[in-house]
Amino acid sequence: MKVTWKQVATWRMQRQYVDPRTKRSASEIVGRLCGVQAQVWSAAELAVALRQTTPDGDAVDRDVADLTLMKTWAMRGTLHLLRPADAGAFLSLMADAGSWLKPSWTKASGVSPKQVDELTDEVAGLLADGAELTRDQLVTKLIADKRFKSMEERLRSGWGSVLKPLAWRGALCHGVNQGNKITFTSPAKKFGSDWKGIPEPDDAARAAIAAYLGVYGPATMDTFDRWLTLNSTSKPKLRRWFADLEDKLTEVDVEGRKALILTEHADELADAKECSGIKLLGHFDQYVLGPGTKDEVLVEAKHRTKVSRAAGWISPIVVVDGKVEAVWEIEGKDLVVTPFDGVALPVKDLQKEATHVGKANGVSGLKVRVA
Repeated sequence: MKVTWKQVATWRMQRQYVDPRTKRSASEIVGRLCGVQAQVWSAAELAVALRQTTPDGDAVDRDVADLTLMKTWAMRGTLHLLRPADAGAFLSLMADAGSWLKPSWTKASGVSPKQVDELTDEVAGLLADGAELTRDQLVTKLIADKRFKSMEERLRSGWGSVLKPLAWRGALCHGVNQGNKITFTSPAKKFGSDWKGIPEPDDAARAAIAAYLGVYGPATMDTFDRWLTLNSTSKPKLRRWFADLEDKLTEVDVEGRKALILTEHADELADAKECSGIKLLGHFDQYVLGPGTKDEVLVEAKHRTKVSRAAGWISPIVVVDGKVEAVWEIEGKDLVVTPFDGVALPVKDLQKEATHVGKANGVSGLKVRVA
């Protein structure tokens, strides 16, 4: 089956609610996208709002309060919003990658695999009654036990490196903030029957791979693993997981690149028209994080540093005919667009998108300025 890159872009944008947009809720959008990165909270809000026909800037906060969304460390070790019922599959595969079992992790963190096991059990017990503890409250309880006293500095770190394996094993997730302080709680207690626990990796892989290909396909095993664990999954295991799904997958030739898509979507992809037009998406958007900024069809290599910047920052992007051709930022009442290589962009189309961005950000009267 042969398709063009623009057909792939059209299909992805439809599946991701980029074009056309949707009236669906925040939790429905997050579920379709296999999670939304929430390291920067405003990025998660914008990712949802820009996909809505009428942007709802409160949609994410409302669904978090209604417990239809949870916040936890997930793919690539970054904070994500996920639907509680979906989260276990992705967390299981993160746990299965076992980053904390590697000598390099122990050397960097000063915490051994045995100590992570002990910490997981202890934290699960501390949160078993449904308590929501601030980092300080949780660490204070932990270091009262001499086993964890030496970990105090690392446990108090805002990066949460030592706590991430606990999230992947289902021992904790983020709770309701106390002022400007984050809290931790038990996902099982907080989300009840919506939390399905952490499934076995083989079962988790079937669900996670299908969900990923259903929105970011056609894709390869390596692309899936880069999105999930930054290519930390055992390659034999990865091959076995994909082989187990072989009867549900179709190989696609995208202008000479071989990739996989769910067979149930193959006809839909084949019938997709080649996309055209402009869309503005926010920082850390899943449209580019799903395939990854290293996908040179999506982001040309020479422009990658404009999208994937220092300290892991992912710029807001301008998508032209499915491809990232510019970045943007808001300066006062101006939405400043910086095209790559001076590519000409129609200001009328940009202005229409800027109005939608303004509604999503609660800012009126945004005017486009091309840098």
